[in-house]
Amino acid sequence: MYHCLYSIILAVALICLIFMENLFLDPTLILIIAAFAGFFMAFGIGANDVANAMGTSVGSKAITFKQAIFIAAIFEFLGAYRAGGEVTSTIRKGIVDPDLYIGKENIFIMGMLSALLAAGTWLIIASSKGWPVSTTHSIVGSIVGFVIISMGFQAVSWGKVGTIAASWVVSPAISGTMAFFIFLSAKKFILDRKDPAQAAVSLIPLYSFFVAVIIGLVTARKGLKHVGLPLTDNEVVLVTIAFGLVVTVITYILLNKNKEKIKMNGVESAFAVLMIVTASAMAFAHGSNDVANAIGPMSAIISVASEGAIGAKSAVSPWVLLIGGVGIVFGLAMLGGRVIKTVGSKITTLTPSLGFSAEMAAASTVVAATYIGFPISTTHTLVGAVIGVGLAKGVSHLDLGSIGRIVLSWLVTIPAGATLTVLFYVLLRFITGV
Repeated sequence: MYHCLYSIILAVALICLIFMENLFLDPTLILIIAAFAGFFMAFGIGANDVANAMGTSVGSKAITFKQAIFIAAIFEFLGAYRAGGEVTSTIRKGIVDPDLYIGKENIFIMGMLSALLAAGTWLIIASSKGWPVSTTHSIVGSIVGFVIISMGFQAVSWGKVGTIAASWVVSPAISGTMAFFIFLSAKKFILDRKDPAQAAVSLIPLYSFFVAVIIGLVTARKGLKHVGLPLTDNEVVLVTIAFGLVVTVITYILLNKNKEKIKMNGVESAFAVLMIVTASAMAFAHGSNDVANAIGPMSAIISVASEGAIGAKSAVSPWVLLIGGVGIVFGLAMLGGRVIKTVGSKITTLTPSLGFSAEMAAASTVVAATYIGFPISTTHTLVGAVIGVGLAKGVSHLDLGSIGRIVLSWLVTIPAGATLTVLFYVLLRFITGV
């Protein structure tokens, strides 16, 4: 299947190169090639980043991989298409001043194309190896490469890049610590009780309240606020608390109805139900947020091709969101299994209670970082949380070799993206003669 995929990508790339000679003479060709590059990047996001939402659920056997594909396909697509239409910065994360490229629109277009192709290529390479890397860092590194090759080192906002790099340490440490204590609380108040089934029925609704509030805030702050609902921060908090109460009541009713089944199948089955809800909501939030890593540069190219000028921001068209959403789903279905396996089973052996603790800690960290404006990687955050629940069982339960390979892949992501962008950029300059 993978060889077929690579053949299709190669064929489309060759077709693009055939037309590239006339690229800057025909805006329609620019749009077509930009759409391909955006789809390619979205494919990489689906192949690698969807493990953030589904890895722990599959690894803990709360759901099967096929069920994860089905759930993620629905909620990732809905998140990307229905709630991913925020006004996207053409230069991701403020790494460079876009005004530097006024009057150099062709250079800007080639740079954004190179960045998309480079980031997508790195994500596919990492996914084929089972490495959970950051899609945000991939596109950041790729744009850094473009800025360096086109404007020089001094044009890069290195302070911003340094802040992003700091998240490699900060976000896994925070989420890992939270996951550690969340699992210990579940162990003390539910798993180790004389009647764990009754404790689960009584206390899991409280956990579900916090999960619903956290996920609601993630979705509102990183997705739903962009669908035209003019909610203030206070209104967002009130809505999410109301949502949390509704979820709590529903969870309590379902657990009471299935109390005998929980006693028969074990208390972990109660956490498994909660994980399905958590994974679905996280998939929606992820689709609404991280699709911007593909459609941001793509929208920038389209804006320049259509209007002939570089703007600081560009509105996202529905068909662009559609390409992003479909690309994410295809990437997950065709190449997502390897990263899901790494997150779900290679770091440590997960149970539904462990997986729930990791997912809740990761979501909480993402919400906190979003509110204070600290740039983090969802991937790094979740991996840190999985390591945290592994530590709660003991260091011997962690696969240190797998963790080492994951950390190494994090360290090389930004330089890998930058290097690949330089290669693509030089190739495009050679072909077009610009």
